[in-house]
Amino acid sequence: MTALATGIVLLTALLNAGFGIADYAHAKFVLANSAEVRVPPSWLPMLGTAKLAGGLGLLIGLFGGRPVGLLAAIGLVLFFLGAVARHIQTRVYYNIAFPGTFLLLSIVCVPALLSI
Repeated sequence: MTALATGIVLLTALLNAGFGIADYAHAKFVLANSAEVRVPPSWLPMLGTAKLAGGLGLLIGLFGGRPVGLLAAIGLVLFFLGAVARHIQTRVYYNIAFPGTFLLLSIVCVPALLSI
């Protein structure tokens, strides 16, 4: 895997882990965004767990567990497709770039992990 591919997978893993922790901490920006897209606060631990698991899975993929990494990348793609869809459904477009960026990073992780 190239240094760029490794960097993208690592960045995606760390960002997902960081935002997963923010979900658990009920960070102010997380609560505000989830309220706007009508996601109940009670869902935040579950969503945080999905992000943390995805980030961990990507790290495992980087360090030899390619199948786990690929499954994590695919899971994150599906997760962020759902997030983008939720933004569209609730017509919250001004910050759709955030889940969109995470979606693109997750998509790029799939071929990056295949190149290991």
